[in-house]
Amino acid sequence: MSLTFPLTATSAPASAERVAEIHADPGFGVYFTDHMAVATWRQGSGWGEDAVVPYGPFQLDPSTAVLHYAQEVFEGLKAYRQPDGSIWLFRPERNAERLQASARRLMLPELPVEDFLTSVEQLVRADAAWTPDAQGGEASLYLRPFMFANESFLGVRAAHVVSYAVIASPVGPYFAGGVKPVNIWVTDEYSRAGKGGTGAAKCGGNYASSLIAQYEGAEHGCSQVLFGDAGSGVNTEELGGMNLMVVTTDGELITPALTGTILEGVTRDSILTVAADLGLRPVQRVITLAEIFDRVDAGEIVEAFACGTAAVLTPVAEFRSRQGDHVVGAEPGERTMQIRSAILDIQYGRAADSHGWMRRVV
Repeated sequence: MSLTFPLTATSAPASAERVAEIHADPGFGVYFTDHMAVATWRQGSGWGEDAVVPYGPFQLDPSTAVLHYAQEVFEGLKAYRQPDGSIWLFRPERNAERLQASARRLMLPELPVEDFLTSVEQLVRADAAWTPDAQGGEASLYLRPFMFANESFLGVRAAHVVSYAVIASPVGPYFAGGVKPVNIWVTDEYSRAGKGGTGAAKCGGNYASSLIAQYEGAEHGCSQVLFGDAGSGVNTEELGGMNLMVVTTDGELITPALTGTILEGVTRDSILTVAADLGLRPVQRVITLAEIFDRVDAGEIVEAFACGTAAVLTPVAEFRSRQGDHVVGAEPGERTMQIRSAILDIQYGRAADSHGWMRRVV
């Protein structure tokens, strides 16, 4: 039986004035809406106890499995208010499918796609007032579905009780002062994921393990870190939380192939489609770090960017490593900005949704 996530409304919703105050300067992931969607999975009975309830803390026993064995996965997507006031989601089915894939890898129960969609949509409807106007094109309601092992026991096995939830947070433009290229540190000391590991799953451990390299990069004036493959460090993989793409002088858009160690980004997939619409040739293949650096230095790679839900596209100014720096450019590339605008225009209803990606909620 499908879940319905009925609403139990909060008795103390934020005032319209407070919501407007937050919308004026929301930051990213700082403020949260009045409600959250929740459900519980129990071995033997499956999913149930679904509802949209007032936002609040979980009460966890000190022996709760997730605190000891990190059995958890999550997703990230956004709701967008259109010019007519309606609210839409961007390719939420792909997030639902990716959550299922992540759950399989972490030995968590799979939430059916329709139940995922219902949970997100019911929360957005309950807290529709929290979805900001576009404010020039990039304000939105960020949605964070997640599930975790919520059984009290100390033992290395898959949990028999799992909690699922969706929380929401209004967010402003990622680049509040305009899109600015960033410097990328290429670490030769740390790896993000290895063959057979959890690189293709969206789980917290992947992000926790990338933090040390992120701080290493900060010491070299970089805001993001790029990883090579585990072991050899030769092949390009991804950043700590984003996929990487480069544009060549002959019109190729190259991104590392999905080899089981790279997260299959929804934005990544969308960009590959939109790039073809714009006349670029999308190429997914193994590409070495040395090839990128050599072709940047030779002027054959003229643009580079990272991509993900939060920023859509983040232009790369230069790649820095212990062996030297490789400068792409101080300004965002023309193709980079064309792709970025094309994605945003679909999300905010400023362009036709020719690929059927948008799903109306309100």
